[in-house]
Amino acid sequence: MSVLSSRTGRDRQRYDNNFRLVSGCIPYRLIKDEETEEDSSVDFVNKLEVLMVSSPNRHDLVFPKGGWEDDETVLEAASREAMEEAGVKGILRELPLGVWEFRSKSSCVEDECFGGCKGYMFALQVTEELEAWPERENRERKWLNVKEALELCRYEWMQRALEEFLRVMEEETRLRTEEETLHDSSKLEECQIDPCYCFLVN
Repeated sequence: MSVLSSRTGRDRQRYDNNFRLVSGCIPYRLIKDEETEEDSSVDFVNKLEVLMVSSPNRHDLVFPKGGWEDDETVLEAASREAMEEAGVKGILRELPLGVWEFRSKSSCVEDECFGGCKGYMFALQVTEELEAWPERENRERKWLNVKEALELCRYEWMQRALEEFLRVMEEETRLRTEEETLHDSSKLEECQIDPCYCFLVN
């Protein structure tokens, strides 16, 4: 089985006002087991898991991210980094969680010349985990709950991205629950109307 190789070098790297442009994502999944699925009292946060990867030659954890190149969109870059670094594919939400400016400690000398990095982060609902991927030899991947991820995340800006991801997910869940409740209420009202009390008014 052949495995695609990771892109290397910065010949096609995008820059914006001396900032190196970076794209990444927070891969996530919902835990589906009988206990959490049937028990509506279980906090939504406890049903979420996010995927993090180790940095080469380090044990701390990060979310997949890397340089956004000039032959791809920012969404394509985020999806590519998820596959190259974490070996996952999925459904990428097109609206970014946000844009964060930061310094790259791994290559601070070079990035210092360009004023640092500007990172676009997205949420990726994982639908497939690959057994082999380009950076498997250099990275370990690990599923964590949100609390663990916040504690183990290497960079402060990634912690902020994770907090925003959690806010967005909770808001979407709240709106979905409200819509379902409203829909159920409408159906109940319809069932309670006796046809004999309905009159045609000219």
